[in-house]
Amino acid sequence: MNEARRESITSLFEIVSSLERKWANEWNSHNTIGLSKTHIFILDLLDAEGPMRPSALAEKLHVTTGGVTVLTTKLTKAGYINKTQNETDRRASQLEITDTGHELLETAHEHITNIVDRMFGMLTEEEIDSLRSIFSKCLLG
Repeated sequence: MNEARRESITSLFEIVSSLERKWANEWNSHNTIGLSKTHIFILDLLDAEGPMRPSALAEKLHVTTGGVTVLTTKLTKAGYINKTQNETDRRASQLEITDTGHELLETAHEHITNIVDRMFGMLTEEEIDSLRSIFSKCLLG
């Protein structure tokens, strides 16, 4: 890799890191929900895919099942998800979103929309499409 390319990639890394910090700061400074982005992602997954086993959720989140337990305990105590027994295999539990969880998810989506508007509202549709395409390509990498 030549020096100019290395410097460009280093600069890109710094920009992406700064953007992630900005996103986290926006989330934290305007977060009236009291949950992390990962908690909201869990609710999104359960809303979209229905009840899931903790192991399936762990796989989707790229964390351990112990990590899922830590994350979902807060959601369960708050009444946003329920832990139920699997109908066909009583030894297996499932996590499912509650009506209260659905309501919270609507509020979270409004919060996320506001953050996205503040951070990316100045971009054209073409620029947004380009970024999505580029970032997706990097993730597949």
